[in-house]
Amino acid sequence: MTGNSGELWTIFLAPLFGLPIPLLPIHILWINLVTDGLPGLALASEPAEAGIMKRPPRPPKESIFAHGLGWHIVWVGLLIGGLCVGVQWWALEYDQGHAQTMVFTTLCFCQLAHVMAIRSETSFLFRLGLFTNTMLLAAVAFTSALQIALIYVPALRSLFSLELLTWQELLICLGVASVIFHAVELEKYVRRRFMDKTPHKSFAR
Repeated sequence: MTGNSGELWTIFLAPLFGLPIPLLPIHILWINLVTDGLPGLALASEPAEAGIMKRPPRPPKESIFAHGLGWHIVWVGLLIGGLCVGVQWWALEYDQGHAQTMVFTTLCFCQLAHVMAIRSETSFLFRLGLFTNTMLLAAVAFTSALQIALIYVPALRSLFSLELLTWQELLICLGVASVIFHAVELEKYVRRRFMDKTPHKSFAR
């Protein structure tokens, strides 16, 4: 839902700031089926967190958006949208097709960065260990390889109406996407500090 929120904000904010359409329908379809789908399925294999049985149960009638989930969807989605629109504005110096390619690439890597950050509700990724969920790591690596193939394999690039990016531009897309990972990790830090003061409340993504 956070990834979809990011897509919606990107599509909504670009025209609001007088920018062209940032994504084509085929880009949105790819994001929803591949970038969202494969890592999302692999995330289901995440091992249970340590101490999870010590947390108090949640009321059966409680909304799934409670404990900060709704706010997380909104603010991370808005951040993704803002970053993508910023990339589009910068890339329009070249042309519309080039800007769409960079927005598409940035958005895909933003979602991959996000899925790595939400492996745990409270623990930082490097405290969990990269290899404690090898299925997710493989899904992210495979999806990343597919995304790069779309840009650098001529037949795929033509099919998706993309333009060739330089390695510097690809690094810009990756660097912008990494902001999402660090922002969500920072959210965990803030929430852990809050939980230390209010031990009866639990954090949900």
